[in-house]
Amino acid sequence: MIRVIDYHKAYRETIAVDGLSFDVPPGAVLGLVGPNGAGKTTTLRALAGIIRPTRGRLFVAGHDVVHDPVAAKRELAYVPDDPKLFDALTVWEHLQFMAAAYRVLDFQPKAEALLRQFELEAKRNTMAQELSRGMRQKVAICCAYLHDPRVILFDEPLTGLDPYAIRTLKSSIAERAAAGAAVMVSSHLLSLVEDLCTHLLILHRGKCLFSGTLDEARARYAGLQGDASLEEVFFRATEQAQTP
Repeated sequence: MIRVIDYHKAYRETIAVDGLSFDVPPGAVLGLVGPNGAGKTTTLRALAGIIRPTRGRLFVAGHDVVHDPVAAKRELAYVPDDPKLFDALTVWEHLQFMAAAYRVLDFQPKAEALLRQFELEAKRNTMAQELSRGMRQKVAICCAYLHDPRVILFDEPLTGLDPYAIRTLKSSIAERAAAGAAVMVSSHLLSLVEDLCTHLLILHRGKCLFSGTLDEARARYAGLQGDASLEEVFFRATEQAQTP
């Protein structure tokens, strides 16, 4: 559902991503982890068609993100770490706008269900500029889900969410994956990744240190037990990468 082949991204003399290749099959939830500056957001933004790769190819649901961007974006939803809403639109008007943009017919029942799921019913007529950070995050998630994307990208999705919303988001991600979507979650919260994800991608200075299942990650790094935490895996992987 997601395929990245030899992806490079350079900003003048700075190499943000260096030869990254990986796949995410339908039904998988991939945790994207790495230190600050590892290339996580750069990778998500390239998959979303926001920035162009310097080299390499990226596919979303079989569509080349660069050469067939409209078809790729039709199958995609991207929730950045700081979603930008339209301040002068209400919550419901955001859903109306997304329905029109993605040509979602009879969107009202689906939109109503999303408002109930994320406890936004009381805020449906509230303008975005009046919402708290967490409420804005929930609106962005509802907008992302409305057209039933086959690929969903999250960048630090828990920012601003209260415990109830965190539980709802985690359940919703599991439900979307069970229905066949491929999901990528970039987060510094390793406990979230460990709890939610089936696959793992570790980036360090733009390079891939590991790509595979969580069990494969534990098996890769010698000396770790089968029940080793993701935190132990992460530090072992990144420390080995820093060793001359």
